[in-house]
Amino acid sequence: MGKVIAIANQKGGVGKTTTAINLAASLAVLEKNVLIIDADPQANTTSGLNFSPDSEEGRTLYNLLIGERKVEDVLIQTEIGRLHMIPSTIDLVGAELELLETQDRESLLKKAIAPVRDNYDFIIIDCSPSLGLITVNSLTASDSVIIPVQPEFFALEGLGKLLQTIRLVQGGVNPALTIEGFLVTMFDGRTKVHNQVVEDLKEHFSDMVFKTVIQRNIRLSEAPSHGKPIILYDVICNGTTNYLNLAKEVLERNGMAINR
Repeated sequence: MGKVIAIANQKGGVGKTTTAINLAASLAVLEKNVLIIDADPQANTTSGLNFSPDSEEGRTLYNLLIGERKVEDVLIQTEIGRLHMIPSTIDLVGAELELLETQDRESLLKKAIAPVRDNYDFIIIDCSPSLGLITVNSLTASDSVIIPVQPEFFALEGLGKLLQTIRLVQGGVNPALTIEGFLVTMFDGRTKVHNQVVEDLKEHFSDMVFKTVIQRNIRLSEAPSHGKPIILYDVICNGTTNYLNLAKEVLERNGMAINR
C-alpha cells in the first residue's frame, strides 16, 4: 500500500507547492510510482506541471470529492512517466460548503483514493494554506505530514496553528497520522537569522527536522512558469540536487530502496 504524505503549512510563501511538485517528481525519477494531488483551489501544482485548470474541467479533485467522478477518471499522466496527478480548480472553494452536510465529510478524500492507493509507492498531497475542510480531508487521508518552514522567526511562530490542527486530526479521524519531518526551505547560509532559525528548529524538534535543506535558488522559482519540475528544467542546479536528496532521505526514512 502506498504511503500518503501531505505537504502542509497554513502560512503561504514557504515553498509548499514547490516541495510537493519537486519531491513527487524526484521520487518518480528514482523509479517510484507517484501520484500528486493538488488540494489547493489556487491550482498552482496543476499549472506547475503544465496543465490548465480550465482545460481539465470535469476531471478535477472537486469532481472527485462531490462524487461526480471516480478516481480513475481524474488521473492525468504528467511529463514524467511514473508521475500521475489529480488536478485542482477554483471550484474546490465551493466544495467546502457543498460537503458540510455530507456524512463522514472528513474522510471523503481517503475513501475516494482508496481504489488506486496500491498502485503507487507514494501519494503526495499539496494542501491549501487554509485549515478548512479540504485540508482536514488531506490530513485524514495521509499517513504523515511534511511541514516546509521558511527560516524566518515569524514562520516559526505560525507553526502552532498547524500543529494544533494535526493534533485534532490525530485525536479524532486519523490517530495514526505522524509528522514525516520539518523541511527548511529558501535557505541562505550566508544569513545569520537563517542559521539561527535552523538551530532553533533542531533544538525543538530534533530528528524530525530533515537533514536536507532546500537552498534559495532562482531556477526553482523560474521552473513553474515553464510548467516543469526543477529536474526537467535545470538538471544540474542546486534545486534539483536538493530535492533529489530530499527524496532519497524520505526513502531512507521509510526503509525503501534507492534505485539510482
